[in-house]
Amino acid sequence: MNNTYIRFPDFKLKAVTLSYDDGVRQDKRLLAIMKKHGLKGTFNINSGLYSTSYNGEEKGRMTKAESLALYNDENVEVAVHGYKHLSLGSIDTALAVNDVITDRKELERDFHRVIKGMAYANGSYNDVAVDILRQCGIWYSRTTVSTRNFNLPENWLKLHPTCHHNEPNLMELAKQFVERESAPYYWSNRPQMFYLWGHSYEFDNNDNWQVIEKFASYMGGRKDIWYATNGEIYEYVQACDRLEFSADATYVYNPSCLDVYIDYLGKKVVIPAGKTVQL
Repeated sequence: MNNTYIRFPDFKLKAVTLSYDDGVRQDKRLLAIMKKHGLKGTFNINSGLYSTSYNGEEKGRMTKAESLALYNDENVEVAVHGYKHLSLGSIDTALAVNDVITDRKELERDFHRVIKGMAYANGSYNDVAVDILRQCGIWYSRTTVSTRNFNLPENWLKLHPTCHHNEPNLMELAKQFVERESAPYYWSNRPQMFYLWGHSYEFDNNDNWQVIEKFASYMGGRKDIWYATNGEIYEYVQACDRLEFSADATYVYNPSCLDVYIDYLGKKVVIPAGKTVQL
């Protein structure tokens, strides 16, 4: 389906999502900030690099027990980041396959859920790595390439974020996104996504927690924005793409398990999961 017509749930045109890597203890503080302002996100974990002990310091990687306690939260999606955080674009194919599929299997065992998302460790990938992810059952994978725009990705296995939280123009981009007005015509109103990424330990290293506090305070709590995990946005867009229209565009069938919202020729339409609707 042409994404000109896609609307996010409740006919919203904007979505915000976060993505943070490595399963470090600073994620505790980050997640508290996110929840305070109604933000949601995806945490990308290396299940082969859990800490084996905790001495009380809020530094370093979390233990498995800490990770399970923190990330089993409705605001959180858990995703693959490589069992040993290997650079997929520069290693042997067999090593890459093992790093991806082992991490996926371990995380699914630990968190008791199906895990389909990922972020490339060290931002390293190539066409071979993309094909490996596809064969390992990964739906989407985030790169470290900033677009500085809000377009939905053309290839979800090369999911480029809007920017890193250390982007010098972060708040200018946030303001541009928030203040973006709907176009006067339905065909100009393409859905927009602000995708922020980083590592929460960087806030300690750079002594700049105020960056994420300011961003979350400004971006959160807005009625015209859908706050979602990476996976929720992916699944919703896929549901939109699966809509089936009759030959004369009189009816539309939604074969997915999600209700879908569209603007069809200026008419707002909800197509419930598994239902056919007359347009």
